[in-house]
Amino acid sequence: MTTHVTANGIDIAYESFGSPEGRPLLLIMGLGAQLIHWDEEFCELLAEQGHHVVRFDNRDAGLSTHLDQAGLPAHGAAPPYLLDDMADDTAGLMDALGWPRAHVVGASMGGMIAQALAIRHPARVLTLTSIMSTPSPEIAPPTAEAAAILMARPAADREGVLAQAVRTWSVIGSPGYELDRERVTTLAGLAYDRCFDPAGTGRQLAAIMASGSRVEALGRVSVPALVLHGEADQLVPVAGGRATAAAIPGARLVTYPGMGHDLPRALWPEIVGEITKLTSGA
Repeated sequence: MTTHVTANGIDIAYESFGSPEGRPLLLIMGLGAQLIHWDEEFCELLAEQGHHVVRFDNRDAGLSTHLDQAGLPAHGAAPPYLLDDMADDTAGLMDALGWPRAHVVGASMGGMIAQALAIRHPARVLTLTSIMSTPSPEIAPPTAEAAAILMARPAADREGVLAQAVRTWSVIGSPGYELDRERVTTLAGLAYDRCFDPAGTGRQLAAIMASGSRVEALGRVSVPALVLHGEADQLVPVAGGRATAAAIPGARLVTYPGMGHDLPRALWPEIVGEITKLTSGA
């Protein structure tokens, strides 16, 4: 069931899995993605390992607040917010949940937000897991093909969105694993029906590009950290994961051959195992 809370001055939609007595684990999604992009089965696997899992919609995504009045930032103009503001949203959500601290897992832009949270609110983060992310977009720019997909004009209707999703994941997904076209189209349809806001995604992208590098600040992060990355990632190449792990003292880096910019179902047990090893040892 989706619940709404007010945090950092905005409305945030979230869902939870597992016992409230479990280890608090917050999942932060990526650019233009919604909480449903953390697959329910993946969340249940984490819950089975003793976590109280919360997945949520970032600002400008899903059922959380959309800053429609801000429009789409003009080229070179200051964006309406930065990743730091999204990290503050996350801390505010933790306040609303009654979580003084939590294990934090972020994917792609969500990994950037998780990094910013550990920098800005170090006392709130028990462990940090950064997946297919980077401390700076300049460190691991996308390949030309992935960049073209990222900057493609959004489809105008539901049918077009589903077709565009298949094209997108055919490029940035995991070449070492068969693309589940049915799952991709089903999820794209659910996301479209739940909320379709290309301008919101544009504002999130502007926040990424304007937020600068976190490399130096990550050197002050002292919590146990895990960095997971696909070796075949075209959108955020593996150099981004290596740079993240190098920046955080003591971080553990795990890379997966054949994995692109997604979480292949076949790797879920391994990924859940790595996260659980980190959180249970903290």
